Amino acid sequence: MNLFKQIAPSKSILSRNLKSCRAPCFSFVHSFPNTSVEVSSEEQEVIIALGSNVGNRVQNFNKALQLMKKSGVSITRHSCLYETEPAYVTNQPLFLNSAVRGVTKLGPHELLGVLKKIEKDIGRTDGIRYGPRSIDLDILFYGKFRVNSENLTVPHERIWERPFVMAPLIDLLGSGIESDTVASWHSLSKLSGGLFEAWEKLGGETLVGKHGMRRVLPIGNYLWEWSRKTSVMGILNVTPDSFSDGGQYLSVENAVSQVRRMISEGADIVDIGAQSTRPMASRISAEEELDRLIPILEAVKDEIEAEGKLLSVDTFYAEVASEAVKKGANLVNDVSGGQLDTQMSSFVADLEVPYIAMHMRGNPTTMQSSDNLQYEDVCEQVASELNARVQDAELSGIPAWRIIVDPGFGFSKNTEHNLDILSGLKTMREGMAKKSLAVYHGPLLIGPSRKRFLGEICSRPAAIDRDPATVAAVAAGVLGGANIVRVHNVRDNVDAVKLCDALLMRKRCFE
Repeated sequence: MNLFKQIAPSKSILSRNLKSCRAPCFSFVHSFPNTSVEVSSEEQEVIIALGSNVGNRVQNFNKALQLMKKSGVSITRHSCLYETEPAYVTNQPLFLNSAVRGVTKLGPHELLGVLKKIEKDIGRTDGIRYGPRSIDLDILFYGKFRVNSENLTVPHERIWERPFVMAPLIDLLGSGIESDTVASWHSLSKLSGGLFEAWEKLGGETLVGKHGMRRVLPIGNYLWEWSRKTSVMGILNVTPDSFSDGGQYLSVENAVSQVRRMISEGADIVDIGAQSTRPMASRISAEEELDRLIPILEAVKDEIEAEGKLLSVDTFYAEVASEAVKKGANLVNDVSGGQLDTQMSSFVADLEVPYIAMHMRGNPTTMQSSDNLQYEDVCEQVASELNARVQDAELSGIPAWRIIVDPGFGFSKNTEHNLDILSGLKTMREGMAKKSLAVYHGPLLIGPSRKRFLGEICSRPAAIDRDPATVAAVAAGVLGGANIVRVHNVRDNVDAVKLCDALLMRKRCFE
């Protein structure tokens, strides 16, 4: 099964007429109550939709976000990324659609003018209405206000009939009412259940994965349809002191052999780490980590790419992440979620690669301290703390559509905590949904492989003897909603994942 699609559509394209960006006189109409108010310079929260089906669609989005930030729109939240069938004019390439939430002091017509200039700068030209375009930027909401003028209607008048607009819009909300502004957006739908009811009337979540709408994650020049099957990430530790296989793959020859083995056994991703993060591990410098990592990464990257697989770097150093991506890594896997190197988020934002943010309190030498093991409700608190890590990443410029979350089995958690999370992945996701439905809808990675809690439960003190328990944990995790599993033993876990995927597919057939 090919999980990757090219970002750039291959069909020939037309162009579309731009709306005039004149800014005539207008009035704001507050939705609560229905009274006119004057334009003010106060900061307003806005939602802006993005669409593209010409050229490198992801790069068009990246450029648009950069230009928005430079033009006075501070982006605070991003939706997932959707590939969708074209609407209205159907004989054209597939679209990418998303939306962002932000704040601005620009008036609505000033904002419209800024967005139209960005469209032009990215290459949008006159053409067919609803036809192909390199970028389309629409104001969906502007503060609590309605705006009606010759050139601008807010809320956007066709929100309610467009699943490719409503899906990203819903992602930008939490599952509860977050503020008066968000309450006003719900009221503007004119339905008692607000935007959520409007989305359900269109078909809601049943539309995603079928009917021409897919959630995707951009990696390199491809779009990863990560929800179609559970992906297996094989672990390659190039360290002398990792808890399970330290010292086994320090040589280039042994590392290459192990990568070939994992690929032949069905690994979708190879995750290379050159710094141990086991409990009480001593931290090495970024320079020493690079000395271990780069020779092996360079030796395996071409083979991994040739097999259509992905290469991940497991590091909490921004410098290591940057160098690894320059040398061919496709993803950054950070066990600290940006907490151990404050530059990590900004570096990854510039690298424009997916980011795995894991939950951990403290660092490897302190994570199992009594203070860091205090939880009242581990699923709720891990969800809340992961939300904070994701929010930091988004504010640094990493879109939610590039973020993968990991609850961090064994990191600042005891056996009972790990069991609660493994059995409560759905609860944890729902906790994350309170702040961001984009994170709730995004990919979830789990890494229980050979962890100490499995040894404690099964009386297996040696990590190498915990593979059967790992298979059971992986199966429980996949059936509980995990999308990616990180494992040492690829062969046995690939089989477990295939069975779980078949069970889930069978279940969906009857829903």
